[in-house]
Amino acid sequence: MEYHLSLPLNEEERLRLKIGDKVFLTGEVYGMRDQAHKRIVEMLETGKPIPIELNNSSIFYVGPTEPKPGERIGSIGPTTSSRMDPFTPTLISSGVRILIGKGRRNKEVIEAIKRYKAIYLVSPGGISAYLRQFVSEMRVIAFYDLGPEAIYSLKLKDFPTFVSIDTGGNFL
Repeated sequence: MEYHLSLPLNEEERLRLKIGDKVFLTGEVYGMRDQAHKRIVEMLETGKPIPIELNNSSIFYVGPTEPKPGERIGSIGPTTSSRMDPFTPTLISSGVRILIGKGRRNKEVIEAIKRYKAIYLVSPGGISAYLRQFVSEMRVIAFYDLGPEAIYSLKLKDFPTFVSIDTGGNFL
């Protein structure tokens, strides 16, 4: 099936998505990589306030490049998701419901996806210059000191993805 969906997705929308479905996303996602994940999880574990809202949020595993002069955004493509696996179950249990990246996930992540009715979407790697056309806005919103690993707010418009792990824990 093919879906054009607006974020945030509700549980009913997530439940109808099945592995292999093509999903075009419109709305805001957080762009985060390894170091931002680590820092957020440490803050959660120590009871410190975090700088983003996790409830029903979407995370795109990405480190966008700086835009060239006159361009609004640089190349933007998925990074390998397994690097975030040590942190992902905690983030899912804290409210994250959509994960976007590339590659396989470990057993603990799949179990957390199933338990909390989250979903893992993949976007093709190696086409980051092409994918930037589906991002209308990019701005750093937290952890500026991490440079390309800071947390970004990304506004997507019909961003192409595929369901790789559905809410039932079924995976490609």
